[in-house]
Amino acid sequence: MKIIVNSIAHNVMESNIHTILIELNYGKARVATALNGEFVTQEMRINTLLNEGDRLEILAPMQGG
Repeated sequence: MKIIVNSIAHNVMESNIHTILIELNYGKARVATALNGEFVTQEMRINTLLNEGDRLEILAPMQGG
């Protein structure tokens, strides 16, 4: 299935956010996710299915000063 992740097209095999994060090598990284502009909590990722053409944003915290 083709989806857009952080503005880049990706072909993914998985269908929910939890497994897509693993497929995209985020593993157990602490990230925030949004699907089509709507925030998705960590608890809801396993139950949140994606469809062809969906937009997934993955944001990781950054240190700075």
